[in-house]
Amino acid sequence: MRTPLFQRIKRWAPGSAAAVLLSSFLLAACGENSPSVLNTAGPVAQDESSVFWVILVIAVIVFVLVEGALVYSIFHFRERPGMEGVAPKQIHGNTRLEMLWTIAPMIILFIVLFFTIRGLFQVAPDAEPKSANTVTVEVDAHQWWWGFYYPKYNIETADTLHVPANTDIHVDLYSNNVIHSFWVPALFGKTDVIPGHNNTKWFSADSSAVGKEYLGLCAEYCGTQHGNMRFSVHVDSADQFQSWVTQQQQAAAKPANGSLAAQGQKIFQAQCTTCHGIVGVDINSPSAVQDYAQACDDPNAKCRVGPNLTHFGSRSLIAGGVLTNNKESCDPNDPNLLKDCNLAQWLNDPQGVKPGNDMQIGSLSQNQIKSLVAYLEGLQ
Repeated sequence: MRTPLFQRIKRWAPGSAAAVLLSSFLLAACGENSPSVLNTAGPVAQDESSVFWVILVIAVIVFVLVEGALVYSIFHFRERPGMEGVAPKQIHGNTRLEMLWTIAPMIILFIVLFFTIRGLFQVAPDAEPKSANTVTVEVDAHQWWWGFYYPKYNIETADTLHVPANTDIHVDLYSNNVIHSFWVPALFGKTDVIPGHNNTKWFSADSSAVGKEYLGLCAEYCGTQHGNMRFSVHVDSADQFQSWVTQQQQAAAKPANGSLAAQGQKIFQAQCTTCHGIVGVDINSPSAVQDYAQACDDPNAKCRVGPNLTHFGSRSLIAGGVLTNNKESCDPNDPNLLKDCNLAQWLNDPQGVKPGNDMQIGSLSQNQIKSLVAYLEGLQ
C-alpha cells in the first residue's frame, strides 16, 4: 500500500529543510570579495588549485561509478514476486572481480599521489626561479598584525604588502612571539611562521591582477585576536611599484607650523614613540630604519610592539585589518569624528575595537584625537 502524499511530505520535510539551511551557510561564504583558493591570481596558487581540481574530478568519477553501480544493483537485483526464499547468486571467489576492485583503487591513489607530489615540488622553496627580477620581503608576524620590510629599498610598512606583477617575490618569514601562518588564498598556500625556525616562500602575481588587492590571513590560531590578524596584498605594475617605493623612501611629511597636524606630531612624540617609529621624527637614519624593521627577526630580541607609521595615511587598513582606513571620513572638524572615522575610533578605544592588543595609549581628549588624526592621515 502506498504511503499517503502528506505523510511522505512530512517525512522528507525535516531533511530537506536541513539541507537547504546547510547549503545557505555554505554559499554565504561565496561572496565576490571572499578569498578563495580557486580564484587564482598567480602561478603558485594555480599549481595548488590544479591539485584540487585533479582530486575533485577523480572523486566525482569514483562517486558516479560507485553510486551508479549501487542504484543499478538496487533496481536490477531487487526481489520480485515469486522469488521469496531464492538465494542471490554468490560471487565469492571471483578472481577477476576481486583483482578489479583491488587494482583500480591502487591506480587511482597512484594518480592522486603523482599530482600531489608534483604540486609539492612546483611550489617548494627550491622551485623558486633564480632570476634577477626578484623582490625580497621580510615578513614579521606580531600579535596581531603583519610587518613588511624590503631590504633592497630599506623601507618598512605594515598591513598592506605592495608587490609588482610578473615579478618573483621572495618572502622570509619571522616571528618572535608565537606560531602564525602566512596565507593569501589567491596567490599562495599556507606557510607556518615559527619562532626560531625561519621559513621562506615565494610567489608572483599575474599581470591581470594589477590594481587589485587580495586578502591575506593568519591561518594558525595565535591568540584571542587571531581572526583579526589580516593584511592585504596590493598588486602594482612595474612603474606603479617603483613610484610607491620612491614615495615610501621619503621621510615623513612635516606639518605646517601651528597647524592641527603639528599639534598631533607633538602628541605623537610625547606619547607614541615608545611603541611606534616615524622616519624623520624618531627614526633618523637609513640604518635606523633597518634596525627598527629587523629587530623582530630574532625570537630572543626586543622589538617595538607597534608598526612603523611613516606613511600611515597611504595605507588601507588599520590595526591588523580590523578596520579600514576610511580617510575620506576623517575630517578633524567633523563633529561626528569619533563615529565616522575609524582611526578616531581606534585612538579613542583601542581595547574596545581589538581587545587584548598592545596599544596602551591611555585616555586621550577629543582635541588630542583630532590632532592625531590630522597628523597621521597626512602622512602620505
